[in-house]
Amino acid sequence: MRELNFSVGFLLTVWGESMNVALETLKERGFFQQCTDIDGLSARMDEGPITFYVGCDPTGPSLHIGHMVPFFALRHLRDAGHRGIALIGGGTARIGDPSGKTEMRKMITYDQIDDNVAHIEKQLNKFIGFDGTTALSDNNKNWLADLNYIDFLRDIGSCFSVNKMLSFEAYKQRLERGLSFIEFNYQLLQSYDFLMLHKRHNCILQIGGDDQWGNITAGVDLIRRKLGGTTELNRKHEVYGLTFPLVTRSDGKKMGKTEKGAIFLDPAMTSVFDFFQYWRNVADADVRKFLLQFTFLPVSDIDKIASGNINEAKERLAYEVTTLIHGKEAAGTALSGAKAAFSGTGDKDHMPTATIEKSRVADGIGVIDLFAAAGIGGSKSDIRRLIQQGGASINGCRVSDVHDAVTLAAADDDGEFVLKAGKKKVVRVVLN
Repeated sequence: MRELNFSVGFLLTVWGESMNVALETLKERGFFQQCTDIDGLSARMDEGPITFYVGCDPTGPSLHIGHMVPFFALRHLRDAGHRGIALIGGGTARIGDPSGKTEMRKMITYDQIDDNVAHIEKQLNKFIGFDGTTALSDNNKNWLADLNYIDFLRDIGSCFSVNKMLSFEAYKQRLERGLSFIEFNYQLLQSYDFLMLHKRHNCILQIGGDDQWGNITAGVDLIRRKLGGTTELNRKHEVYGLTFPLVTRSDGKKMGKTEKGAIFLDPAMTSVFDFFQYWRNVADADVRKFLLQFTFLPVSDIDKIASGNINEAKERLAYEVTTLIHGKEAAGTALSGAKAAFSGTGDKDHMPTATIEKSRVADGIGVIDLFAAAGIGGSKSDIRRLIQQGGASINGCRVSDVHDAVTLAAADDDGEFVLKAGKKKVVRVVLN
């Protein structure tokens, strides 16, 4: 049965019995929230391969794992025979998307944006593989950077209703705290992106997180207004938008966030070991969902893994995601290091390691200074509280006194120290 809801001039449909196989895959794995016309899109995809796109703005030098959700969906659609475009917003990043933000993004220089584009394109190429046929990248700087403002307002701005724009949740939330005029233009630019990709690549579908619903449907509406007309033209230029839920953890917090910040793909910003451990330590309730969304394992295999030993399931999740982002060798090293740190069965050489001069320990080093020098436990004040709360240990022995001094006599058989802060943070200290 079809359920109808009017939204920005389109019928929002919930599918019935028959559904395109690729869309069923997205639904089964948690990549569906809304679609402008799911029945029409399904029928179009049944006719043959389509071109679709997902965008991201290079506001930093690296993507974080939360950014990757649409790109996992891209790979599922590509694997089903469709053509995916990763649009990197070298133009829109000059403004910043207000969606999901409580205040205006910090402006960065054009040179910084261009550097970020290069880094992010490299990360996406590693994950997707841009062959120019089944997947490619584009940069909206190519058509936005040199736009004539007056001509743009006449041609594109005239197609937008301010009242309708203000009805979208992204703008409603920001109006309470203040929405700059430059941010208010963002929806026009993203809609123009869809129009340009439709013209350049015959792109007929935009996918993204549900916070992009307003921007996506505005793009669909713009293409209809600019290129629609006769029945034949409407068919030729019929385009669609599809969103999926914003991924959150079972505790309601954003997926990919920790006390230290986002989990980045760049190993210089988030080490491979920490990346692995993030997934190894997810809540039990999140394991199956994350296996579905962040791996390409068959659903039947996922069900078996998730219904078995939960720690083994988390370890498999961590290994699979780390392999996809950092490669099989790096994932294997992280797994070995984690086993050495927490179960004593792996290779200690693969643990996170800090090097300290032996002379600093020979006459005794304060335990707080040792943890600080190893870069574990936070600031010295944080380390002090950690020790007082019983959360610090050296070579398996709990540290109970903040005034303790550590000497060479406390080293293990290899002349090293393994420091732990809480249950999840560990560093191997090598003396030279």
